[in-house]
Amino acid sequence: MSEPSALVLSDDLLRMKSTAIPVWPCAYGRPPGRGVIRAAAEDFRVDECLAFEPSGTGEHVFLNIEKTGENTEYVARQLARFAGVRQRDVGYAGLKDRHAVTTQWFSVWLPGKPDPDWTAFASDSVKILQSLRHARKLQRGALAGNRFKLVIREWRGDKQATHDRLQAIRTGGIANYFGPQRFGHEGQNLAQALALFRGAKAGREQRSLYLSAARSFLFNQILARRIEQKNWNRALAGDVFFFDWSHSRFHAEKPDPDIIARIDAGNLHPSGALWGRGDVQVSLDALATEQALIEAHAEIAEGLVRSGVEADRRPLRVNVRELRWEFIGETALELSFGLPAGSYATALLSEIIGL
Repeated sequence: MSEPSALVLSDDLLRMKSTAIPVWPCAYGRPPGRGVIRAAAEDFRVDECLAFEPSGTGEHVFLNIEKTGENTEYVARQLARFAGVRQRDVGYAGLKDRHAVTTQWFSVWLPGKPDPDWTAFASDSVKILQSLRHARKLQRGALAGNRFKLVIREWRGDKQATHDRLQAIRTGGIANYFGPQRFGHEGQNLAQALALFRGAKAGREQRSLYLSAARSFLFNQILARRIEQKNWNRALAGDVFFFDWSHSRFHAEKPDPDIIARIDAGNLHPSGALWGRGDVQVSLDALATEQALIEAHAEIAEGLVRSGVEADRRPLRVNVRELRWEFIGETALELSFGLPAGSYATALLSEIIGL
């Protein structure tokens, strides 16, 4: 049976209150098993890795917090209330799943003020692991990556094929899809983005969420098409290439043997558009592939441009660091691995159990 096409989102579905999100094709073919994730919060652990070390001095208190079953924005609001500061004086580098155990950094601006008794902030679901001072607020995106430790329950499938699939991922990386949580339940975030483009109103935070979902959808469509064309991990003429685990990039009209060799070695990755206003950066074959997808979803693409979203690029592939796995009995599989900031564990899980 062939993998589903990237273009399965009809105009009729786009006009519904909820929007069906395609089952995007896996990079390595049909998943060799099935299973359940997040059977309990403890089965999905995420540890945040900052891109820098707090200096130890300054007006901002950096708190490393372990939270269970709590979302990032809720904890940030509670921190502001506890410390007696404005909510905008609390910073965090990224959003983390609610249905998980996560360790995450927050900053609280306390100029000229002593630290409150942070132990009094702790609860059954929130623990303060570390407190350090730093000169600047923690900004969004200031992460090197995340470490994951996951347990798949009720696993069933082919153990040898799963082992081979994980070996292939360890060697060749994963397709850098945005995860399903980006789009909301039944694609509601994408549906709300379409409503925005047709004149609906939304608050600042919700608007940002909906626009991100729309842009992520277009990227996933482009990546899915490149997988169907079997060049998601190969160079096309006119591609923009990212260095591994880096924001640095360059454009090449005609990839030379050195570029091709570095892609094969996993040191460079081709990229896809994060659509918006401004230069798309690619040309030739890479541009033609992207343009076909953009034209097929013109309402989303034009809406992003009108909304002032700036164009950017994202690697189509990412390497998975320190990937380890162990079968626990016959019905559980434990995984541990690292991913760069902005990449999703669900992109790896979809390759081995489907999601």
